[in-house]
Amino acid sequence: MQIVLHAGAHFTDDGKLLGSLTKNQRLLEQQGIALPPPSTYRRQIRDTLGQMSSSVMATDYKGAIMSGMIGDAKPDRMILSNDNFFGVPRRAIRDNCLFPNAGERLRGVSSLFYGEETEIFMAIRNPATFVPALVAASPNHPIEEVTDNCDPRALRWSELILRIRDAVPHMPVTVWCNEDTPIIWEEIMREMAGLDPTTEVAGSTDLLRTIMSDEGMTRLEAFLADHTGVTEIQKRRIYAAFLDKFGLEDQIEEELDLPGWTEEMVEQITQAYDEDVYRIERIPGVTVLTP
Repeated sequence: MQIVLHAGAHFTDDGKLLGSLTKNQRLLEQQGIALPPPSTYRRQIRDTLGQMSSSVMATDYKGAIMSGMIGDAKPDRMILSNDNFFGVPRRAIRDNCLFPNAGERLRGVSSLFYGEETEIFMAIRNPATFVPALVAASPNHPIEEVTDNCDPRALRWSELILRIRDAVPHMPVTVWCNEDTPIIWEEIMREMAGLDPTTEVAGSTDLLRTIMSDEGMTRLEAFLADHTGVTEIQKRRIYAAFLDKFGLEDQIEEELDLPGWTEEMVEQITQAYDEDVYRIERIPGVTVLTP
């Protein structure tokens, strides 16, 4: 069985990807793809990984976990989604590293699901907006604790991806930038489900709806209805054009208000992020989805 682990990151799709996939439940079942409810695996896998030790075969837990997720079904592919898999937001940064426990968690998953083909899907996000989001999500904890006094200019997603590849080199990794997500939402859904690129999926504009005016969505849907033969590349250009004209600024623009941050610093973080994405695209075993 192929197991897809959607590991966030935090504050990228906020659960909307799982919601859009759920709209296609019947289609997925017909294709042999299981989408178990998060309540059947999030806490269970977390607790199981905490109980596992070198003295106990991890596969002893596998049957119970699988049964809880899919019962007696035997799907070809199964999608699991958990933003907190690598850690909760206030522990996402330590020693200028993103998600320092990711490798250990994935080695545990590899042992737990031994014999299955596991792959990792995750979105990444500009640290200039990711770090403030982490801080905002932990209002009861000091900024210094949440950020571990990091230098945001030093944070690199490529460092995390390289650690993942080193820890579980047999697990392919698929990555995309959160900033591109509204434009490539359909592709992300299809890739995660392992569907043919031409397969029609429900919920293909779910994310666009959250950042585009009602008028814009109405016009977009009418335009697409009149132009049914557009290619995927053309469709993305259409999305981008409509977003440029009808995008909701308060949903697209983000306030970056952390003590000591300047416009120059934000520009430096953003430039480093752009260069980091280029670096990730060249890591063996990694696929980067782009517009």
